[in-house]
Amino acid sequence: MESNRSLNVVLYTRDGCHLCEEAQEVLRGFGISPSVVDIDADLNLHERFGVCVPVVEIDGQIRFRGRVEPKLLRRIIRGGQ
Repeated sequence: MESNRSLNVVLYTRDGCHLCEEAQEVLRGFGISPSVVDIDADLNLHERFGVCVPVVEIDGQIRFRGRVEPKLLRRIIRGGQ
């Protein structure tokens, strides 16, 4: 990671989702190992997100849906929001 900030990152995903795999690769490229949650294993999450995955939550706030934007992720890591 580019900072010593400790981030709590959750990646909401589902099996067979290529965008989810890409999101995980981008996060790992920044040194982030997210908690991965399969929305299909939880009815509430499935209803909440539907087909809109991946969803990346950072420190309790949803920051990305679909694709992870590296420039914005870099700002978030640095604390620039």
